[in-house]
Amino acid sequence: MPEAITKSLNELLNKEKWTRATLNSYSIGNFKELDEILTEAEGEEDRQAIKDICDEHLVHSKNSIIALYLSGIIALSQHMVDDTNLIMLINIFFDNHKWNIVEFLCNQILQYGENKYALRTLSDCYINNNEDDKKFEIWERLIKVDYDEADIVKMIANKKEAESNLEEAIDYYKKAIYRFINKKQFASIKEIWSKIFELSPADSDFFFHIERKIAKAFEDDKSSGLLHSILSFYMDKSDWDISIRILKRILSYDPKDVQARKQIVNCYKAKFKEHSQLDEYIRISNLAQNWRNVHDAILDFEKHIAFDKGNYVFHRSWGIGLITESKDDTFVINFPRKKDHKMSLKMAVSALKTLENEHIWVLKSTMKKEDLKKKIKEDIPWALRIIIKSYDNAVNMKKIKAEFVPSLLTPSEWTKWNTEARKFLKTDPYFGNVSDKLDIFEVRETPISFEEKTFNKFKAEKNFFQRLKTILDYMKHAEPDSEFFNDMFSYFVAFCKTYNNVTEMVMSSFLLVQRVVSNYSFLNPGLDITFNDLFSEIEDIKNLFIKIDDNDLKRDFLVQVRKNIDNWSEIYTSLFHYFQSKFIIDELFYSKKLDNIKDLFSTSMDLYKDLRETFIWLVKNISTETWFKKFGFSEEKILICLVHLLDITYREISNRRDVSLNRKLNKQILTILFKDNRLMDYINIADRDSISRLITLVDDVKELDPSIKIQTRHSILEKFPDFKFLGEHIVEKTKSKMLVLRQSYEEKQKDLKNILEVEVPKNSKEIGEAMAKGDLRENAEYKAALEKQDILNAACSKLQKELRNAQIFDPSGVDVKAVSFGTKIALENIESTETEEYTILGPWESDPVNNIISYLSPFGSEVYNHKIGETMKFVINEKEYNYKVLNIQKAI
Repeated sequence: MPEAITKSLNELLNKEKWTRATLNSYSIGNFKELDEILTEAEGEEDRQAIKDICDEHLVHSKNSIIALYLSGIIALSQHMVDDTNLIMLINIFFDNHKWNIVEFLCNQILQYGENKYALRTLSDCYINNNEDDKKFEIWERLIKVDYDEADIVKMIANKKEAESNLEEAIDYYKKAIYRFINKKQFASIKEIWSKIFELSPADSDFFFHIERKIAKAFEDDKSSGLLHSILSFYMDKSDWDISIRILKRILSYDPKDVQARKQIVNCYKAKFKEHSQLDEYIRISNLAQNWRNVHDAILDFEKHIAFDKGNYVFHRSWGIGLITESKDDTFVINFPRKKDHKMSLKMAVSALKTLENEHIWVLKSTMKKEDLKKKIKEDIPWALRIIIKSYDNAVNMKKIKAEFVPSLLTPSEWTKWNTEARKFLKTDPYFGNVSDKLDIFEVRETPISFEEKTFNKFKAEKNFFQRLKTILDYMKHAEPDSEFFNDMFSYFVAFCKTYNNVTEMVMSSFLLVQRVVSNYSFLNPGLDITFNDLFSEIEDIKNLFIKIDDNDLKRDFLVQVRKNIDNWSEIYTSLFHYFQSKFIIDELFYSKKLDNIKDLFSTSMDLYKDLRETFIWLVKNISTETWFKKFGFSEEKILICLVHLLDITYREISNRRDVSLNRKLNKQILTILFKDNRLMDYINIADRDSISRLITLVDDVKELDPSIKIQTRHSILEKFPDFKFLGEHIVEKTKSKMLVLRQSYEEKQKDLKNILEVEVPKNSKEIGEAMAKGDLRENAEYKAALEKQDILNAACSKLQKELRNAQIFDPSGVDVKAVSFGTKIALENIESTETEEYTILGPWESDPVNNIISYLSPFGSEVYNHKIGETMKFVINEKEYNYKVLNIQKAI
């Protein structure tokens, strides 16, 4: 630190002899002069030196305004939790009613982030100065960081209501009632409950939600009383569904509530007044008889009341039926294969399931399949509402898929639909999760906020890292100014405050808290631990790092290691095997730790079978860099390792070992070697011995696409026409391999691709649609589809076998010294003295009508290898041929 600053600061501190008189003479200008000292300081070291001087001075002069201010401001700039110096300074001026300086100091603190003490003190300033607008502005900021504050939230709500800003008023009242529930202040809860109901009586889902929270915090009679207070509104509106729901909740708290029982009977009578059997069903269920358990009576009544003319039912053997007539205790029901079937009430209740008119099963039986399918695909929210309500408003994706596939959607259509549906389930406020059941979805009568929906998901999660992903998702889409976020955040803070051993959950919680605090300093929970403290207690760094099940947090961990741990480069190198990341390589590279990168690659290549992910990643991402090539690693050795790994991954896939991982690695190797032309680039500069070693290894990979092998051999022959492949005896005519033109080979590949990607899926769809029609024994469409499947399988096998046995012919290798593949020949028919011309190609190119003959055909085999001037006699199918070769020329 410059000596002039040190001297000036010490002089200021030594001259400072404050009294009440000097305190009263202090102005904002005095603090701005102190700010200039901080401005003149160069870097963090100078500022820390100033703080050290001030802290030492405070040991002897605890009320030094200069020392308190400078030390406090520097602490805030360093994101330290301890703000006691500035708080002490504010209290000095607050007690002396120096409101302008108190306001200045509070705003200085707030420049570094929201602070509960500064906001509350600032609001007191505005109260003393009668500045209501500023007071409410600060209060709105205060309640976002002080989750315990409830009375101020209520006052803000009152103000919004007075201003006729009812939407915001309701939001604030709701926030207040949550906080009063946490504080267990029932009188305030009751007051705000009434206020919210007055402003938003239709929000029944909210009242049921709050009632359940109140029931957990207080006695049952409190919740029951609140429900009674809103019941008459819904009954007066003839909203019988909500009224019945309220009465069921009241009776769940007190099953012997005679008045509630009478009211629910009256509600049922009003709701089903048109039902032909209403009185009979009330009688046989004993709903109005107090001696019977009220919940059993309600269950019986609701089961019976669903049976009436015009309603749909389901029988497990006969399917969907429509009740067409109801008389006494007998029903007439129309099933698809059982028209006008009569059934007694007793039998119907035990054998049938009643269905709503919009139940998915009813829609399947009453709508045209094409129309229903179109509706499901085009209106996903509608489809979700239908299917969820069909399963009593609680269903998971597995059941939805079973209902839609394959009867309405193909597997590929489901994949797309499922992706879009999950977006709606996540963001649409009318969909939510059933309490404490993450994978069960429900339809809500009133919307639920993203914040509450995410919080419900968080509560339902059982896995630590799933909860962590949920809170991170919350932070991407919402601000952390709610009780929901505070409850989630507290879960992770608790791990940091109560740990015994540093586990992956403790470390991940710490990293999350650090991330939150860096963005929202007012949420700082005041942890008294540092990363160094935790790191020093880790028993197994690698094991802990592997168990951190979030890539962003792994990166945060590495950042902290880089910032705080001396031997960070060695730790980076060791952890790279478990987290292949460009971040690690970049940090090592730009810190000039090239030896660490070199050692990392050398180790991964020596142990490429065990460290295959590391090796492949490094080859793919850094091995072509100019600086990497200076390491001097053998390109041939790198390629040999890759080919070995290609063979290993193929075999492990066949053996069902780590299939997903091996498929990923296999695809990466194929891309490096063949799509990116890494192998061919090397072959173009390599010598014969290196090429021989590599092509032998490539040939040994049995599962490798034959076309890749053929292309590789072709490229080698273009460079070395006389190259002899190991173990291969070159002959001009071979029965083990079939010579073909490249164009023919590619056409066959297209044929195979069309069968696999077009014809087979189309056939699978046909089979699925035929199966959906039932009774497979007499289903002609199903049998035809199966027959087509057999034909496609046979065609596919034949093409695959032929392609494996094919060898693409190199046009530059045509030999006109004798009749051979790729030649056009002129023959004299000795019997007729006429000249006949033929082109000799392969079976795939054969076209006898145009005199294109396969070299493997009987005729082709007889003329093959004959030279100009030679004569030949042969018999095919009892016909004698007598030719002389007149001319041979290239045909391709």
